[in-house]
Amino acid sequence: MIFVTVGTQLPFPRLISQMDSLADRTDEPILAQTGVAGSTVAMESFPTCTAPEMEHFCDAARLIVAHAGIGTVLMARRLGKPLVVVPRSHELGEHRNNHQIATARSLAGRPGIRVAWDVADVEAFLSEDIEPPNAAPSDSYASLLATLRDFAAA
Repeated sequence: MIFVTVGTQLPFPRLISQMDSLADRTDEPILAQTGVAGSTVAMESFPTCTAPEMEHFCDAARLIVAHAGIGTVLMARRLGKPLVVVPRSHELGEHRNNHQIATARSLAGRPGIRVAWDVADVEAFLSEDIEPPNAAPSDSYASLLATLRDFAAA
């Protein structure tokens, strides 16, 4: 199953419309948390879900497709689920600024994450065998923890 989520703050009709269109062309079920983006035709959807439901859907998914919200990114990493992020665009009226584009730039190239700079790019990622993200702490994280431990011990 592919799980699509747009988060809780704003609608993302550009992504929902694309995924609904792709649901017609794939044999794999697509389930979407749509926000207030409207109804879908080819995929099962719902506007909101609870945090436990979100975790359940993410855990059950083979692949998560989402806005570039850090909460979804962290959940996908924690659950070891491949993620395709589609950043919202301020210029298209999808967010109040372009912080999601900045987030996507920082995520590009990381294991387990693909960035679809255009919604049309998502289709190619659906059939790609995306490796799971690496949930192990990075070297810089380990260094930060060591520095904090040394500071706290002093």
